[in-house]
Amino acid sequence: MIGLGEILVVALRALKANALRSALAMLGIVIGVGAVITMFAVGTGANRRVTEQISSMGSHLLVVMSGTVTSGGARTGPGAAPSLTLGDAEAILRECPAVEAVAPRVQGTAQLVVRNQNWSTAAVGSTGDFLAVREWPLASGRNLSESDVRSAAKVALLGQTVAENLFGDQDPVGQTVRVNKIPVVVVGLLARKGTSAGGNDQDDTLVVPVTTAQKRLFPSRFPGKVRDLTVRAVSDQALAAAQEQMEELLDRRHRIRPGEDRDFTVRNLSEILEAAKASTKTLSVLLAAVASVSLLVGGIGIMNIMLVSVTERTREIGIRMAVGARTADVLAQFLAESLVLSLVGGGAGIVLGVGVSAAVSRLAGWETVISLSSVLLAFGFSALVGVGFGFYPAWRAARLEPIDALRYE
Repeated sequence: MIGLGEILVVALRALKANALRSALAMLGIVIGVGAVITMFAVGTGANRRVTEQISSMGSHLLVVMSGTVTSGGARTGPGAAPSLTLGDAEAILRECPAVEAVAPRVQGTAQLVVRNQNWSTAAVGSTGDFLAVREWPLASGRNLSESDVRSAAKVALLGQTVAENLFGDQDPVGQTVRVNKIPVVVVGLLARKGTSAGGNDQDDTLVVPVTTAQKRLFPSRFPGKVRDLTVRAVSDQALAAAQEQMEELLDRRHRIRPGEDRDFTVRNLSEILEAAKASTKTLSVLLAAVASVSLLVGGIGIMNIMLVSVTERTREIGIRMAVGARTADVLAQFLAESLVLSLVGGGAGIVLGVGVSAAVSRLAGWETVISLSSVLLAFGFSALVGVGFGFYPAWRAARLEPIDALRYE
């Protein structure tokens, strides 16, 4: 029986004798492995990015929105007619033990002016719990207080984007900003938050007391109403209990009878996160599956090259078998050649995949994450392709009769 080292030496010599043909046979494996690694890196990066963006909204959150309202026989869409109040927020915090914090929200667009600088931004009216619910720290200054909300104080918190456009490098805390022509004192600067899952700049915002927004900035035909309530449960495990407690409480407060349509809707942001992660995971698997087709094509190329090699070396095979080489030796030799092609191609494909992933991350600004599991999967699959597609040519070579092989022209 020929040793493993001798088999590998013979295989390398045979491949070196037809270097160009061997390189072309490996090309499909190189492209396939590189494509699989790149697609996994892009898909994993997208998954991580979506998770980070949704998590930036805060953890274990529920959003209570105004639901469908029927007026004059016509049903309006969710949120068309606000049905939630500050009293609802206070009642939820007071009577729902699974709830840690509640931030009512009124929203609008505000035009900000400071001396000769102006900026249009999204303004949010809320309470001091807004930062706790969103897990949003302050860079400087203080948070909104209960007295600010009770007195509808003309104070505000600024996001980093707004502060940079109005004040440049100066600290805005203590400065006065005219918001829709109303002078407002900046009491706090929010830490940088980044973009949201929808691609919006979360730092392009202004936060004022909810009563200030209702009475001064965005007077509404629904006085005392808020757009929605962002609720933070005490833990991820308490989300279901918090939702059940809130629905029961709001049914009582809004006099919703059993069987009637609710005028509010509770949404679990954790479910949205899981759905988004599942979607990106499915996409990454789909991309990797498409890229794997290149590996199969590369395997077919290896099989074709090995079949040609068996045909060209028929007399050589006959001579080897005539001087004592066994069927297993011939089978091992051609399998080794096929395996070397796939492994060398797989190694080159890893280098290509890492390089392309880095290029995509740098040039397109798309986050990519290369995991060891994806590299091992692609490399292992390339080895299986080499063995699988190389087996038939090797088996065909091993089945040759020495007499027939020697007579082959």
